[in-house]
Amino acid sequence: MFKLSLCLIATLLVCAQADNINRDAQILNEHNVPADPEGNFAYSYETSNGIQQQESGNANGAAGNYAFVSDDGQRYEVTYTADENGYHPSGAHLPTPPPIPEAIIRSLEYIRAHPPAQL
Repeated sequence: MFKLSLCLIATLLVCAQADNINRDAQILNEHNVPADPEGNFAYSYETSNGIQQQESGNANGAAGNYAFVSDDGQRYEVTYTADENGYHPSGAHLPTPPPIPEAIIRSLEYIRAHPPAQL
């Protein structure tokens, strides 16, 4: 019963948040170049509530960016590429991995300089 109550409360909170979405946003501009026989494509759009996106690419990958304004009024922008190795986003607000410790770098350099003997 407790889990059911939590699910019900979570559902109500989601519905309340969804009610705050700007449903009056309008598309200010839109550009779409459908994929050609080689797979090249491009599109972009901008809405009145500050959302923007553009992307272009081909069968081997794509690159683009998107931006939006958060509830607190701050603008966020993400630039990305996508290829056979996955999705690669970058943005000032995205977390970054910590630097590699110096001891690990020295160990890797030593291993590279002194490869193990082949048996």
